[in-house]
Amino acid sequence: MKMTFRWYGAASDPIPLKYVKQIPGMTGLMGLLDKPAGVDWPEEEIKALVEEVHAAGLELEVIESVNVHEDIKLGLPTRDEYIANYCSTVRTLAKYGVKVIIYNFMPVFDWLRTDLARVIPEDGSNSLYYNERDLGDMGPLEIVRRTAEGSQGFSLPGWEPERLAQLEQTLKLYENVTEDDLRANYKYFLDAVVPVCEEVGVRLACHPDDPAWPIFGLPRIAHSKEDFDKIVALHDSPANGICLCTGSLGSNPDNDIPSIIRHFGMMNRIAAMHVRNIKFLGQHEFRESAHLSSAGDLDMYEIMKAIHDVCPDTYVRPDHGRMIWDEQGRPGYGLYDRALGAAYLNGLWEAIERNEMS
Repeated sequence: MKMTFRWYGAASDPIPLKYVKQIPGMTGLMGLLDKPAGVDWPEEEIKALVEEVHAAGLELEVIESVNVHEDIKLGLPTRDEYIANYCSTVRTLAKYGVKVIIYNFMPVFDWLRTDLARVIPEDGSNSLYYNERDLGDMGPLEIVRRTAEGSQGFSLPGWEPERLAQLEQTLKLYENVTEDDLRANYKYFLDAVVPVCEEVGVRLACHPDDPAWPIFGLPRIAHSKEDFDKIVALHDSPANGICLCTGSLGSNPDNDIPSIIRHFGMMNRIAAMHVRNIKFLGQHEFRESAHLSSAGDLDMYEIMKAIHDVCPDTYVRPDHGRMIWDEQGRPGYGLYDRALGAAYLNGLWEAIERNEMS
């Protein structure tokens, strides 16, 4: 296992790399460049990011949020231009040592919460929160407005202003798109990009729908074991991999996360992991919790044991921390609780390894 940390870059992230380096067991980053979907990432910016991370004594072998343009998901005639840009970005990232690229194929919304700072009564911290009942009152445009207001002035991946400015038009384009249509457009994308990944030694890692069910009537095809069985079958290659996010899939209690990890790990399809815990509060209602098993409803020991057993060399990062100790920062991505999460996951890993040796 390689323990990593999500970092948004020096211009956007208030957490300096020297702090990340000081987290015990931290080997590298899951980094990103803040680029709109569909653009070809400039080589000079990729090179500068990699050099900055390496100078801090960390690796940068995983890149997040190389976002797929909406025209690709919709199957529009313009998709070939954006796919060509994606392939070019894959080649450039590989040139600078990147081995895994995380992305998603969610229409319109990369992730959705109804409150970015829900106070947890037990300790006064706050975390991301979702309640389906709130969506009926808000609607898509209102949820976009509230998300922007609650972002603490930080950019949020998947909520790029230039894209969401066309929200009403984009939602209309999806009115007649079925899950099978979306899956066919997904296959078209994979058939073009996966061979490039194979050529340069990069693995794609599809992130699950978040939350793990349809919203606003949009087709969503990546929120269950059955969904991901179909995805890996679209283009049969280890380069067509999964970023298995325990919290996204785990938002639906019907998903048995350790079992899903074992299933896809034994198929060699898990390219990266986002590991976090959540607390169920009702039907389609949950909040992020501390990583500790007893703080939420996911069995973190069994999750880490499954990773250890079937994909022990994968990249892992603690995901979506609470805001604690009066920290101010990007919702879900403060320093303190994610650092605690990394230490906890590393502790579980050491205990599992020791137990295996006894």
